[in-house]
Amino acid sequence: MSKLEKGLKLIDIYSIAIGSMVSSGVFLLPGIAYGMCGTTVSIAYLFAGLMSIPGVLSISELVTAMPKAGGGYFFVTRSLGAGVGTVAGILSWFSLIFKATFALIGLSVYSEIIFSLNPKLIAILICLVFLIINYLGVSKAGKAQSVLVLLLFAILSYFFLSSAGKIDFGNYSTFIKDFDISRILSASGFVFVSYGGLLKVASLAEETRDSRMIPKGLIGALLTVSVLYTLIVFVTVGVLPGENLFNSLTPISDAASASMGVKGKVLLSIAAIIAFTSAANVGIMSASRYPYALSRDNMFPKTFQKLSAKYKTPFVSIIVTGLIVISGLFLNLNLLVEVASTSLILTYILANFSVIVMRESRLTNYKPQFRAPMYPYLQIAGIVFYLFLIYEIGLEAIIATVVFMIISFFVYILYGRAKNNQEYALLHVIERILNKELTGIRLEKELRNILKERDSIKEDRFDKLVKKALVFDFESRMTYEELYKEISEKLGQRIGLSGDEVYNLLCDKEKRYSSVLGDNIAIPHVIVEGEKIFDVVIVRNKEGVVFEENKKINVIFVLIGSRDERNFHLKALSAIAQVVNGKDFYKKWMEAKNPQVLKDIVMLSKRQR
Repeated sequence: MSKLEKGLKLIDIYSIAIGSMVSSGVFLLPGIAYGMCGTTVSIAYLFAGLMSIPGVLSISELVTAMPKAGGGYFFVTRSLGAGVGTVAGILSWFSLIFKATFALIGLSVYSEIIFSLNPKLIAILICLVFLIINYLGVSKAGKAQSVLVLLLFAILSYFFLSSAGKIDFGNYSTFIKDFDISRILSASGFVFVSYGGLLKVASLAEETRDSRMIPKGLIGALLTVSVLYTLIVFVTVGVLPGENLFNSLTPISDAASASMGVKGKVLLSIAAIIAFTSAANVGIMSASRYPYALSRDNMFPKTFQKLSAKYKTPFVSIIVTGLIVISGLFLNLNLLVEVASTSLILTYILANFSVIVMRESRLTNYKPQFRAPMYPYLQIAGIVFYLFLIYEIGLEAIIATVVFMIISFFVYILYGRAKNNQEYALLHVIERILNKELTGIRLEKELRNILKERDSIKEDRFDKLVKKALVFDFESRMTYEELYKEISEKLGQRIGLSGDEVYNLLCDKEKRYSSVLGDNIAIPHVIVEGEKIFDVVIVRNKEGVVFEENKKINVIFVLIGSRDERNFHLKALSAIAQVVNGKDFYKKWMEAKNPQVLKDIVMLSKRQR
């Protein structure tokens, strides 16, 4: 299968996240949110940003462990199963589509201030332009995003600096009266979609040069936008009388008109058009990766997997997503916002739950490059807060979201279930609880392949030896003589010696020089006659092999080779030393479920190759 282009840098991630947030959130929704909670609207925005933190930290952990296209869909499927993953994937797809759609609606509203052309025609043309840009490649879309974000910040900073000194604090005279927690939470839930850009970056993880940049980009963007929203909305309420702000669809340009005159109104309208254009670009870019990821797992038709031969972009997915975005221009704005927010919140709930499941599954190859702090309290608190936020959004949005969930589940039942046998982490958790074998090695194998791709691991000779190595896994205590007796016959067959010859060589060497190198490791290594002979045997004994002075060793690597392989012998010893000194090596070794996982611990270790 063709691979996606890895073209996104840290500045691209940061710009994409900001560009997808700074649009409707500040240019379209403040007037409607003001109608919900009055002068406390800036607090509602700040609270929505704070509420995003658990979800963002959990998503950061998951995407650095599994940087694959589809973001939420991919990690939810591997955590909670294909049925839940399909629902999450389709919900996220439509959440991002709706966000791009009302970005285009905002674009059409603001364009009427400047242009005499049909606003919907302008929105459709802009959408088509970004379809072409996304087809040409994610790095080009990312560069376009960086330019748009730079222009946007310059204009918004100018608005803030010019307007901050003209705030009429009389506009805040009803602040105490408006300070109602229920109303603030309801408004926070409504504007929560303003922070949806953070989810969009997760769907582009496979196209990022280094997944370690994702947490930095997401957290930096969240902090930047939370402060920006709070300040801009605070100034807007301060310079624009409440009756003019109430339910306005052009709140920032109205505020700029009040504080800066006609030039200000035109300037902020241009900024709004830039912002909505930027959001539409990112919406198409990120949303289109969901059907692509669903198709790769046989949950959608294979046609969605098709990549452009030249640009390595999922062009069928991009075109279908763009067409749905355009058709959404004719839907109700409030319902679009509420359903998009509810879907986004559900995705954050699933992300928090997925982190808990992945960690408790104790999968050896789950190795995130970023770990969410305060586990599991942060995740549990996030889930509780998000459920309460959904309740505050309202019944209409909940019903609409449930309808989408039911449709998504039927897609899985009717199309994907028969074609998908995906193993998932929740089964590993249940397996631990019931102490009953329910899983194989498919998920560990998939995570292993992801790690090799993520960390650009190129197998060296030692890795190839480990891949083919004999592995012995013992439960009960034994002496080293008993161990050597167990392994000698099979090892001898591989190198052309009898079992007795190998046994005698190992025992003689042990009597002359102890192979114990530490509290829990021994590396017996012997020289045999011949040329180009070298082999490795991996041994785990959970109760320990008794070597010198009754030391019980759990980790044993047996090396055997001819004299002409002395140099490689030393390299193998060095590789093993690096492996066993890795973080949490012994814990992972003792918890490994099977021989293949023991090999994975060695082959995926961080060492010089």
